[in-house]
Amino acid sequence: MFIPETIGTPLSPGATRVMLLGAGELSKELAISLHRLGVEVHSVDRDETAPAQQVAQVAHVLDVNNPERINGLIAAVRPDFIVPEIESVATDVLEAVEAEDVAVVVPSAKATKLCVNRETIRRLADERLGLPTTAYNFVSEREEFDAAIEEIGFPCIAKPTYAGPGARGHVVISSQDEADGAWRSLTAGVAAPRIVVERIVDFDYEVTMLVVRSLDPATRQLATWFCEPVGHHYYSGERIDCWQPMAMSERALENAHSVAARVATELGGRGVLSVRLFVSGDDVYFSEVYPRPHDTGLVTLCSQRFSQFDLHARAILGLPIDTTLVSPGAASMVTSPVDAESVTFDGLAEALAVPESTLELFGKSPARVGRRMGMTLATAEDCDEALDRAQRCAERIVIEADGPAPAPAEPEPAAE
Repeated sequence: MFIPETIGTPLSPGATRVMLLGAGELSKELAISLHRLGVEVHSVDRDETAPAQQVAQVAHVLDVNNPERINGLIAAVRPDFIVPEIESVATDVLEAVEAEDVAVVVPSAKATKLCVNRETIRRLADERLGLPTTAYNFVSEREEFDAAIEEIGFPCIAKPTYAGPGARGHVVISSQDEADGAWRSLTAGVAAPRIVVERIVDFDYEVTMLVVRSLDPATRQLATWFCEPVGHHYYSGERIDCWQPMAMSERALENAHSVAARVATELGGRGVLSVRLFVSGDDVYFSEVYPRPHDTGLVTLCSQRFSQFDLHARAILGLPIDTTLVSPGAASMVTSPVDAESVTFDGLAEALAVPESTLELFGKSPARVGRRMGMTLATAEDCDEALDRAQRCAERIVIEADGPAPAPAEPEPAAE
């Protein structure tokens, strides 16, 4: 397990280099955290204007799902660590890099490959680890789809097994009359569809457990830390509200820790993993896992002493971990109401007049209706007040078009 003994000077021959595959807002925040620790950051994305491309010391413009080009870039840069922000990357390259000890893949090549496919990760959780999950069936044909719906019952959820960028969202099916529309929505334009049909659990709430796997300073062995649970709501499009800590019973929290730790240990490596769980009373059901910081963890930028990005950077470098919560906090996404190549933001002074609030604009272009363009953060004595402040702050930001409508978006990389 490679741990750098020293940190070199960025842009010098002795620099400690981290390569970020994907340059969205999550990579931007991670790049900033790595900068504070003296690391040289290389960001890789096919969009030259992506958020992390604007802050990395070196930005590379190429498709992270292109094995030949990623191989060539790794050979040229010679990074110490490779950190995927998205799951749709050249995973075969990452496996070879890891096997040949060329660089450390964070958290691991195995985790990246497993987590892009809901089928592999669900079967691992259910069949290998024996974790409680919702009832499910995987199907490829319409007849199988109808049979799965009949077996699972109404209401149920159907979604593609591919969980990477550009993936279609889930469809709730409440009656047989809705099955045909759901199938068309999920399979339109897809050559070989693979869909999971899941029972909807009558759960009380959903949480994200942020798990940190890193070295214990005392034993120099891998150990596990937990952040306080994060609660969240998803609305239409890209809108998310999240808050920390989410109130849970002591028993439910113990179960959540157990499930999250087992998943993180199985995936291997070190770093922050985001485990999404359904909670019903004291019972906890595994939903999904992301082998990296997640959108719902953005709230930690205001609620914790060290954010999920700081913790990811520390885990990568083998530095001490501190998951202390300093205040109840909340985050609310700022989404675009327009399609435009560029936009203007107004109302910032009014937004920041909300007590204990701040905002971050991601620097994305183009804008599309529903696309996340920024977020607001707020703290308070309790989560309800923090969320109210974050939402009020977000509502005061006015986004307007500052250019023509964008050209049709390029298709996202296909699942491997």
